[in-house]
Amino acid sequence: MIHYKTEDEIRIMKTNATLVSTMLGEVAKILKPGMTTMEIDAFCKAFILDHKGIPTFYKFHGYPHNICASVNDVVVHGFPNNVVLKDGDIVTIDGGITRDGYVGEHAYTFILGDAKPEVIELVKVTKASLYKGIEKAVAGNRIGDIAFAIQDYTEKKHGYGVVRELVGHGIGKTMHEDPQVPNYGKKGTGTKLAENVTLAIEPMINLGKKDVYTEEDGWTVRTKDGKASVHFEHNICVKKDKALILSDYSIIEAAEKQNSNLNTSYF
Repeated sequence: MIHYKTEDEIRIMKTNATLVSTMLGEVAKILKPGMTTMEIDAFCKAFILDHKGIPTFYKFHGYPHNICASVNDVVVHGFPNNVVLKDGDIVTIDGGITRDGYVGEHAYTFILGDAKPEVIELVKVTKASLYKGIEKAVAGNRIGDIAFAIQDYTEKKHGYGVVRELVGHGIGKTMHEDPQVPNYGKKGTGTKLAENVTLAIEPMINLGKKDVYTEEDGWTVRTKDGKASVHFEHNICVKKDKALILSDYSIIEAAEKQNSNLNTSYF
């Protein structure tokens, strides 16, 4: 069942999504080689609680941490750990905050220092593909139009692997609502979009092949070929002519540019 939001609900969701962006911006200020993702998890938990929120991810279907921290060949759902981050790593931080009964939740991939040129290009293309998908998230289009736009740009134009097993989704009072939003598909297919449907659009794109596997922990998803994977995600609301983006990457990008430990050469 698809839940259509009122304007009041959308305002709450925008506030929460922007708060997640602010949290990721604070992460961008401190992220550097030598840190651990467990330190980032603790930092984000404190941020969420300081802002009178609930960590959406914690205990979601038994998930044991406050954020997902996916490094290099981890596609999504990486457990924060005590492995020290190093120069050249790419790190996706995916976090969620629940306040006033609604969820804000999205992800951003950071580049630490001098990553390989092909990895930097993957980050650039994946981020751009997110906006290609969002352009199609307007009333009267279909889910397949979003999916096709992402797949066409990443797979057909750049030759990357588009993950099939994991998809975007509706979002609202819970983190995962209908409809599902794949990153691959055909134009004109799938659920027809109407105004005030709220979605999490999230391309998960591999440098190599599309194939992935899940580790024994039941959560961590890695590329089968061991090559890098990148994940970007926005919360959006479907409108008539142009989607309303609820989250705000400009907050994160401004912080990235001030941190000499992060590579923003792809901007």
